[in-house]
Amino acid sequence: MPFSLSIHNQGLIWRVARRYLFAKKSTNIINLITGIAVFGLAVGAAALVLILSVFNGFEEVIDSLYSSFNPDIKITPTQGKSFTIADGVMEKLQKIPGVAFVSQSLEEVAFFEYDGKQDFGTLKGVDDTFIKVTALDSTVREGKFQLRDGQIDMAVVSMEMRNQLAINIDDFISPLVVYMPKRKEVGALDQQFRRGIVYPSGTFVVQQEYNGQYVITSLEFARALLNMPDAVSSLEVKLKEGVNPATVVQAISGILGPKFSIKDRYHQQEAFMKLMHLEKWMSFAIVSLMLLMVAFNMIGALWMIVLEKKKDISILKSMGARDNTIRNIFLVEGFLLTGLGVGLGFVLALAIYFLQKQFGIVSMPGTFAVDSYPVSIRLVDFVVVCLTVLFIGGLASIPPALRARQIPTVIREE
Repeated sequence: MPFSLSIHNQGLIWRVARRYLFAKKSTNIINLITGIAVFGLAVGAAALVLILSVFNGFEEVIDSLYSSFNPDIKITPTQGKSFTIADGVMEKLQKIPGVAFVSQSLEEVAFFEYDGKQDFGTLKGVDDTFIKVTALDSTVREGKFQLRDGQIDMAVVSMEMRNQLAINIDDFISPLVVYMPKRKEVGALDQQFRRGIVYPSGTFVVQQEYNGQYVITSLEFARALLNMPDAVSSLEVKLKEGVNPATVVQAISGILGPKFSIKDRYHQQEAFMKLMHLEKWMSFAIVSLMLLMVAFNMIGALWMIVLEKKKDISILKSMGARDNTIRNIFLVEGFLLTGLGVGLGFVLALAIYFLQKQFGIVSMPGTFAVDSYPVSIRLVDFVVVCLTVLFIGGLASIPPALRARQIPTVIREE
């Protein structure tokens, strides 16, 4: 009667698998193929981590660019371009827990002229609280953020508008003329536009879509030009630190009702952020598919180990090991091989991340807000990559493990 070991013990399965993985092989080609498989998994795991970190970095950079112009919460009418604030509404909004500041603004498309050059854009009138709600003053590249100088109306223009109109911030004589079409019907001989004059005080740089269209003035100037003394096109809300935007959005909705659209910062750029997330996970999926190709090396390595250990497998079976036990040994060995590749890949990814973060070894082409590719590593990325690579490694371990369980038992004749 063959002597039966307690081979079903999980600890023993792991010890046998670990020994088979790290023990010296009979031929160097097996070591070479195993090393190539581990290296391929390491490079694949590092690539997955770095892809996610680059997209995370772009999301943070773009969010910071938007945050200097977009408020935490923006309130606009569901119908029409503008509305009038009812009595007591501003006080109610200001008293909502978590609300720091509430700003009023008025936007409208206008026609601009400066020293003989002309262009269309968007005039945005803001109140004095606007700078507390956004960080637009931190994006000023020339001059300063100033909307009034005594009785003189000033304006802060986008960099692209400044280039198109060739605006000289240091020229205190040439005005920026703003033309706004009259809303009411006028006669054929009457003026079709209202005309206002402001003097550029500075230029700002934000996201490209804002750079090309905005001119910031005081709310009073915009209202006077539109002949709408109480009009508001949006209310912009700044939240206190650590406040959940969804809670404040719900509270604002309870005050204003269904006639207003209330969006947090994500939903203000929802289409763009969804596109970013789609590109992020599509890139992740493509690299994962490439990693499946790399897994063929691992199949080859495990298969050759199975062939080398045929005698050991037969002996184990003759001592009482079941087919499923033999299968599990090589499945565990596949996971150990994959885990080794993942660990080395994480070390490689962290090294490249540190070099990029500190020295910007990969620069950005063209003109963007940053000089080198932004990177940001998150713990959840490591978890996702680890599970993905382990899944691929588990799939690659199945064929060799099934081959190992088919090796027959060796019975020695006395």
